Amino acid sequence: MSAILRLENINYGYIDGGYRREILKNLSYDFEEGTFYTILGPSGSGKTTLLSIMAGLDKQESGKIYFEGEDVDQIGLYKYRRNKVGVVFQSYNLITYLNGLENVLLAMTETDNPLPKNKEEIAYALLNMVGIVNTKADRMVNKLSGGEQQRIAIARAIAGNEDLIFADEPTGNLDTETEKEIIKLFQMLAETYGKTIIVVTHSNEVSKLSDRRVLLKNGVLTDI
Repeated sequence: MSAILRLENINYGYIDGGYRREILKNLSYDFEEGTFYTILGPSGSGKTTLLSIMAGLDKQESGKIYFEGEDVDQIGLYKYRRNKVGVVFQSYNLITYLNGLENVLLAMTETDNPLPKNKEEIAYALLNMVGIVNTKADRMVNKLSGGEQQRIAIARAIAGNEDLIFADEPTGNLDTETEKEIIKLFQMLAETYGKTIIVVTHSNEVSKLSDRRVLLKNGVLTDI
């Protein structure tokens, strides 16, 4: 498999109590296409910071990020975020005054990627694929369970046909059974649809179900 996302000598830190704290230190790693990764690490190790940088939501201090061999700075962070990246948050981050279908349709307007004209039909199909039937797709999202909202968030993250799906503790608010179902969705997206899934988690149980387990510790990533 080829590297779809390459990190080269990534550095990031901040001032804490008058001292500089180094979070990422010359971090380099290749993420392969169609693979489901989990990133583990001690609390405060910088997992969410790294995810934000990889997703283009934050900027590294130095080093380079390449998407399919092209420097993300040359692509442009806005264009990279808009067309290459989908993000799933622990708190879902759905628009609560819209129903599930409308949340997914809105995501389809926020990409330059070519999409079919029958967007509503595709949106329903995506929701069905993640286990949301049409009657639930038509409900306001705040009337749905946490697991159902997270499924909609996953459908929204892939609605623009993005290649990279990042998720920050996506099962942290869910019960064990729902957690397993969400992880199965990520497995399917990687295996069947060739998406690269990168999940930050504190859960060893979640990480055991991924293709590759990676540890962030002392500012660097290593396979485990």
